[in-house]
Amino acid sequence: MDLFSLPRLGVVVPPENPTAEPEFNHLLGSAMNVYTSRFPVTPGAGLRAMLETYNEVLPALLDSFGELRLDATVVACSASHYLLGPEGDRAFCDALSQRTGSPVRSSTQAILAACETLGVDRLTLVSPYQPWLTDTSRSFWEQAGLTVDGLVLVPARADADGGAHYDPYEVTTRTILGRIRERELPADTALLFTGTGMGTLAALNELARQDPGRVLLSSNLASAWWARRVAGVTEEAHHPLLRRLERTSGRASARASVRT
Repeated sequence: MDLFSLPRLGVVVPPENPTAEPEFNHLLGSAMNVYTSRFPVTPGAGLRAMLETYNEVLPALLDSFGELRLDATVVACSASHYLLGPEGDRAFCDALSQRTGSPVRSSTQAILAACETLGVDRLTLVSPYQPWLTDTSRSFWEQAGLTVDGLVLVPARADADGGAHYDPYEVTTRTILGRIRERELPADTALLFTGTGMGTLAALNELARQDPGRVLLSSNLASAWWARRVAGVTEEAHHPLLRRLERTSGRASARASVRT
């Protein structure tokens, strides 16, 4: 295989995100080449101001790929797009696609595309975010027409005073699985692990083994699924989680075709 003839995926990530590129590379394997650009560092800015800055600079940041031909681009920062609401997010991504001349989607739009294809209308959110941002996330999905059955909050650790410290980049697989095991999940709810910075692949692999019938989604998994579809990749997916998602979406599409 000619390495440089593979479809090209652009990925834009926050500067400190340690997770997105490794997960995309593990999920996609040799099916696509991944090229990244990072949002600027925002010293002294609070979380909301930082996320708003990401949205402001994104158009120019996509221009930094220059003349590199990309088959698709994922904005791997869910939190900044939650601020826009689903309609604003979709319009923003459409404008970015027109600007760049190739499809651009946020991880949030990729999740919505996966939910539509899978026929998912109920979610349980697994969130590493601060409470206000988790609430913003929940509102986003509800505005998009999905029912949120519940929240599984995943703080990274306890503060010195015993309070919850939220940092997606510090969350461990053990913490994720422990929080989920504390909950009794409705049988028909999909699990959505929100945020591109929380490492989820090991936890998702374990949950897929324990609960093979449940739909499992994460920001990075849905984005890799979307990227393969839009780039026209037809070979079997490299990663078992992506194969699992693509088989489920294929069965859902077949059922929808029969109904119509």
